[in-house]
Amino acid sequence: MRLDGIEGRVALVTGGGRGIGQSIAETLRDQGARAAAGDLVAPVHDGVLGVELDVTSPDSVEAAFARVEEELGPVELLVLNAGIYVVEPFEQTSLESWRRTIDVNLTGAFLCAKRALPAMRQAGFGRIVAIGSSAGKTGGKKHAAAYGASKAGIMVLAKSIASEYAEHGITANALAPALIDTDMAAGIRDLVHLIPVGRLGRPEEVAAIVAYLCSTPAAYITGEVIDVNGGFLVD
Repeated sequence: MRLDGIEGRVALVTGGGRGIGQSIAETLRDQGARAAAGDLVAPVHDGVLGVELDVTSPDSVEAAFARVEEELGPVELLVLNAGIYVVEPFEQTSLESWRRTIDVNLTGAFLCAKRALPAMRQAGFGRIVAIGSSAGKTGGKKHAAAYGASKAGIMVLAKSIASEYAEHGITANALAPALIDTDMAAGIRDLVHLIPVGRLGRPEEVAAIVAYLCSTPAAYITGEVIDVNGGFLVD
């Protein structure tokens, strides 16, 4: 089913090489968006523009956005999905490891949103969706302090953008998925027994909510964090 308001829009999904990011890029493509996916190695997905993108590098962010603008147009739908997940006990977390997680998961989102927002503001329209995590609410069920902190940060970042840019026709929301069946979930599949619906989530289930938040029917939703977790966290 096609959602109103997505067809013809320019979408960029960070961390779009595989997993949730790939599913989001392909879903937006199927909804009629002119979709681009960015990752460290330019993704190759049918009907999606693949761009090389290191979200921790301002120069790489600038180059990726410039290419999308040249080939598709200014980014109107931005999905902040790029992220890494490192499991390590708190006392064994080095400063380097902490900084790397924060740089990719949070600072990278800041850099991409900052690059996209001026054009959205000028156009009087924009949709930003940040992919957070239930770990950003709970701290996580495994040893992942840096990950949890970074995901809490990206969800609050979306709320801050929502407050500041609502008057310009821009919405910003976040998702808080848990236990989605991707490569990143390999180390936490033993927690499936904690999910009331009895299974891992599917990337396309996350992608469907992203698409809805980018659509016209969701224009009155902003500053929200939406759980996608099969009942894993009810708050």
